[in-house]
Amino acid sequence: MSDAEPIQFSPRVQAGFAGTVAQPSSTHQSATYFNRQELREILALYGRKVAAGEWRDYAIDFGRERAVFSAFRRASEVPLYRIEKCPKLARRQGAYSVVTATGLILKRGNELSRVLGVLEKRLAAV
Repeated sequence: MSDAEPIQFSPRVQAGFAGTVAQPSSTHQSATYFNRQELREILALYGRKVAAGEWRDYAIDFGRERAVFSAFRRASEVPLYRIEKCPKLARRQGAYSVVTATGLILKRGNELSRVLGVLEKRLAAV
């Protein structure tokens, strides 16, 4: 390196856990989440289904485009139902949807309580 060449500094990279590289905060994408009221409604339904012996486990996934609550009969299986929140679809079909294990969309809408109503047990006339 001669005196005429400029010195170039590379940006400092911060190391995170186990040597992974942390991304700068300007490129951080925000995720989609369920708010407190939405979680309260979903977990109330989950509690009723657990008490009835229909569901035994759940998982919550937060992604950039959607938040998903998955309900399982057993932890080792595929989810019976997925309750999804996709704000991008709010003006079209509705932000909330209930999807079966096969991918069939049971109900869509903008009100979570109405969408969750499809999973409630209906009383049968005798």
